[in-house]
Amino acid sequence: MKIRRKTATFSPFRLSNSRLLVSYTIGQIIIKPTIMKKHILSGFLILVITFAISLTASAQSKDAYTYKPESQELYNAIVHMDSVYFNAYNTCDMATQAAIYADSIEFYHDKGGLMTSKQDLLDALKKNICGKVTRVLVPGSIEVYPIGNWGAVEIGLHRFINHQESETPSKPDKFIVVWRHRGDKWQITRVISLH
Repeated sequence: MKIRRKTATFSPFRLSNSRLLVSYTIGQIIIKPTIMKKHILSGFLILVITFAISLTASAQSKDAYTYKPESQELYNAIVHMDSVYFNAYNTCDMATQAAIYADSIEFYHDKGGLMTSKQDLLDALKKNICGKVTRVLVPGSIEVYPIGNWGAVEIGLHRFINHQESETPSKPDKFIVVWRHRGDKWQITRVISLH
């Protein structure tokens, strides 16, 4: 017996104006929808990709980092000191800033370099910051880590408003502050300011 193949338009299985390949054999019609196979394969591929993305997103959310302080008391103390210092910074209270900075301060600024003189730092703040710049803490960004029997490290994000250029806060910038605790007094010994 001879099998004939012919391309025909078969309307019950028509996908827009596509043609289906129809094979004729004795007593039965075998329809080979080549276009439909492509659509089914594409649909299956989309399903597999979607599933893979959802698994990846699920794994990432389970591995997402969330900060929880080791000591809520220490965290509260450093958040309070951050507030005291930056209130003085924003209002040009040079006496409070001087009291909070340790004499052995090291201030690392990604643009300005290293400053190790407390007086030079205070002079630069008075000249370049007072009445010109306001610091705004990014809410919920502070992390505090203890340094056993010595102090703590504060890491956070803040923005600055340069009133001479714009009233729009800058993009969030990272900062790291090393706090020393002596008696009941907290002082800043190291600052890393990244913009």
